[in-house]
Amino acid sequence: VSEYKEAFSLFDKDGDGQITTKELGTVMRSLGQNPSESELQDMINEVDADNNGTIDFPEFLTMMARKMKDTDSEEEIREAFKVFDRDNNGFISAAELRHVMTSTGEK
Repeated sequence: VSEYKEAFSLFDKDGDGQITTKELGTVMRSLGQNPSESELQDMINEVDADNNGTIDFPEFLTMMARKMKDTDSEEEIREAFKVFDRDNNGFISAAELRHVMTSTGEK
């Protein structure tokens, strides 16, 4: 939890214990993202349990837990892709797709 506390304090620029859309936007832009004001508000609304328009630390932990869960599903997708991409060239050819489909009972 301490690493999340550290991350939270990086977001919480003014140290008031709340992350605003402005603070979230600053961090997102520093990470190379360019979210609109409404996208930032949506990100906050997703985890804003007390509906005060900002993210406190418990809400931040909820946001991080969701992001970590999304990361797992991305890894699962990569693993599934590898099953199809038999020659590991980064593409799924028609032949590779046909092979997997027929070996799983599809015609």
